[in-house]
Amino acid sequence: MAAADPSSFASPACCLTRHLHLRCRVDFGARALRGAAAFTLRAEREALRCLVLDTKDLQVFKVTVNGQDAKFAFGEKHKFKGTPLEIMLPFELRRGQEAIIEISFESSPQSSALQWFTPEQTSGKKHPFLFSQCQATHCRAILPCQDTPAVKLTYYAEVSVPKELVALMSANRDGEMPDPEDSSRKIYRFRQNVPIPCYLIALVVGALESRQIGPRTLVWAEKELVDKSAYEFAETEAMLQTAEDLAGPYVWGQYDLLVLPPSFPYGGMENPCLTFVTPTLLAGDRSLSNVIAHEISHSWTGNLVTNKTWEHFWLNEGHTVYLERRIGGRLFGEQFRHFQALGGWRELQNTIKTLGDTNPITNLVPDLSDIDLDAAYSSVPYEKGFALLFHLEQLLGGPDVFMGFLKAYIQQFAYKSVGTDEWKKFLYSYFKDKVDILDKVDWNSWMHAPGMPPVKPTYDMTLANACVALSQRWIKAKESDLGSFSSADLKGMSSHQLIEFLGQLLLEAPLPVSHVKRMQQVYDFNAITNSEIRFRWLRLCIQSKWEEAIPLALKMATDQGRMKFTRPLFRDLYNFDKSRDLTVKTFLEHRACMHPVTSMLVGKDLKQDQ
Repeated sequence: MAAADPSSFASPACCLTRHLHLRCRVDFGARALRGAAAFTLRAEREALRCLVLDTKDLQVFKVTVNGQDAKFAFGEKHKFKGTPLEIMLPFELRRGQEAIIEISFESSPQSSALQWFTPEQTSGKKHPFLFSQCQATHCRAILPCQDTPAVKLTYYAEVSVPKELVALMSANRDGEMPDPEDSSRKIYRFRQNVPIPCYLIALVVGALESRQIGPRTLVWAEKELVDKSAYEFAETEAMLQTAEDLAGPYVWGQYDLLVLPPSFPYGGMENPCLTFVTPTLLAGDRSLSNVIAHEISHSWTGNLVTNKTWEHFWLNEGHTVYLERRIGGRLFGEQFRHFQALGGWRELQNTIKTLGDTNPITNLVPDLSDIDLDAAYSSVPYEKGFALLFHLEQLLGGPDVFMGFLKAYIQQFAYKSVGTDEWKKFLYSYFKDKVDILDKVDWNSWMHAPGMPPVKPTYDMTLANACVALSQRWIKAKESDLGSFSSADLKGMSSHQLIEFLGQLLLEAPLPVSHVKRMQQVYDFNAITNSEIRFRWLRLCIQSKWEEAIPLALKMATDQGRMKFTRPLFRDLYNFDKSRDLTVKTFLEHRACMHPVTSMLVGKDLKQDQ
């Protein structure tokens, strides 16, 4: 094994968990999952007598190995990594020998992996709801496990829930039956036959309905959103087919989508067989469907070929953004791909402006010893990673040549976990006739230096020029020029171009408040519900210190909990002296309904958790 994972206590060099058989009961009253996790374990060295698993805020009641009781003890609790669980085997295992280790456990109501909703917090208002989010290191807050992406396992699960609710997991559905122990409950069964890292184990329970939107796709949501969702994500099968054409066969069987409550902290989560998405994608015009293309792409880069540790997260995300944009290019044209790529470069500039260009967390391959991964999360692995791949595409002969490499890389490392060195070695062997070109790449700056990349790729500017021109007009405008703007300025601009126009303005010094007032007069951005446009518009208003925007920005920061929107809005509001006190007060009022990770990070941003 290569260097150990700094974010996990498990030691995969000693033994590997290869399969999980999970039986559990979802208790909404106690806000707990309780049950038994039985792992098939294989010894990786001689005379194995003990193993260590990751846990976080778990109770463990009993451990058996092949049916014999085993002694166990918790180690010292770490401030964000959780607590190691040390298990002493009742007998020695030889290298290559397997055993079944069964652990009875219960999760905590405060589990960082789970968000529990009362009926009042759901769309339907009648039934409770639960969802999990395990990436990066929260699976250990549901059940004891080797919580490192270096280890992959298959799983089978039986989950007992109140019978009026539906349970879904990141697996193929395998039937349901009444719970023999409790007639008010039923048991749902799931089977995941492709080995996955623990961070891809996922569970949702709620009053869910489904609509079929493709031959292998159902979209799941609460009744109130299911038809809107079916319309929004109708392009899913076309995207899946394009991805297969680019990257190879889809090996997971079903590809379902689940629309979560608004507090879901991410745009999407690539849980296998069941992508989780935020309802902020429901723009009504399918314009935010690139997130679906992104999650589909993870079926190859991330889920099939996985980063070995989180320091190599760019291997998951950079390649996935590259594939996502290739899908967009096939479906909507090469100019659109370049436009999205340029938007990504600007997103990276914005992130590095926020984090600071000497911040080591902006390295493509950061050092994560003693770093809380939730606090380190940013667009860097996505957009710096993509920029490197886009740059390499341009150096090595264009999109088709580079896709040949990506397809071969996926075939080479499918079902495995991989690090940057292995990726680079494979790149050099694939392009063995172009080593002279590869040697000219400043690998050290790309991988191990903070800030913006050493080289900017070339972008087709066709779709971006209108955005740049209009943003420059506003930046240069004096008070006396404000009359020259009119609603006609936006004629023919797509919602993608409006996002880019506002993004350009956010990179500059704040506009005078007179300018944003005039912008509202002529463009009426307050009336736009598209979340990506609204988010950037409200940030622009708050940064320009327009007091009338304060209630609108606070509303958006609390009506939904996607961290991409919620954290910057709260930060901007906190930095505006006129709204600081109200912002803190609003956060404290809403905190109890927020996702645990969002609440922790916004608390840090607003200096409430010193």
